Amino acid sequence: MTPAQTVVWDIPEPHDTFDVPLDDGSVTVVRRHGNPTGPRLVMSHGTGLAIDLYVPFWSAFLQDFDVFVHDVRNHGWNDRGPLANHSISVFARDHDRILAAIEHHCGPKRVIGVYHSLAALAALAALSPRNAPRNAPRKRAARPPSAYYDAVVLFDPPLYLRGVDDDIFFGLAALGAAKTRRKRSRFPSRADFVGRVKRAANFARVAPGVHELMARTTLRERADGPGYELCCPPEYEAQVFEDARRWTRALDFVGLGCPVKVIGSDPALPQAYAPTLDPHQLAKIEFESIPGTTHLLPLEAPGECAAAVLAYLGRRGLLDSAHGSF
Repeated sequence: MTPAQTVVWDIPEPHDTFDVPLDDGSVTVVRRHGNPTGPRLVMSHGTGLAIDLYVPFWSAFLQDFDVFVHDVRNHGWNDRGPLANHSISVFARDHDRILAAIEHHCGPKRVIGVYHSLAALAALAALSPRNAPRNAPRKRAARPPSAYYDAVVLFDPPLYLRGVDDDIFFGLAALGAAKTRRKRSRFPSRADFVGRVKRAANFARVAPGVHELMARTTLRERADGPGYELCCPPEYEAQVFEDARRWTRALDFVGLGCPVKVIGSDPALPQAYAPTLDPHQLAKIEFESIPGTTHLLPLEAPGECAAAVLAYLGRRGLLDSAHGSF
């Protein structure tokens, strides 16, 4: 590919969309894509991003799976709600409501959850409410989320940094929150945003076309003047950094009620996350890493990430052979 050539990712039109009312009056918009007769996948994304940004990854499942995608509250297609409710415990309650709404709207079917980063933390918190931090709001699910799932695949849940103790990790999270609050939130044009993202070190490895796709999926037109603004403002994203710190010690992988697979970034690269630092728990987790990737691995190596999901589902006998072979 020459520098003049640009990859343009098409975001497919969903077959169906429906609103899921959340417990504070907010609404999450769920979109249905793919093959309605295939196994059901539910997917969501990392903080500050949008699930349509992951189309290079989830488009690999459209031919053979019934794919449901949704943004975390205050991201993507969703309207912006109160900052006070932008927290892991609230995202976990949203997770339960979204699963129940999908079943209510589209009928019962077992589910495979595929979640990255922030959405992975929310899924873990939902699956293990007994491990919630003190004073976290109690969940009000009609039945446990594990009852919906055949399996859950978590991409790089940001629980622990390899080689870093808890105190240092907490300090780094605080620094990350402070840095995020200083992040620019408004841009005169999408092209200006793309230029800035291309210079950002954490987006240096993303697949061709992802920078431009990010401008289309994480920005919205300003209501108060010309230009664009981030769908998820920096102060919302920063609050998640601070909130996530208290969950790292609370969440574990024991007794989740359904099979869970963790797919991580390359542990040989700096600042790689680990699902746990406890060697006894680590022995119980089905874990693999994608070489050459960082925390944004579904955006950096979408084909390899999709192949890893399909291989895992195949080993568990969860692929429907009537809808293609993998």
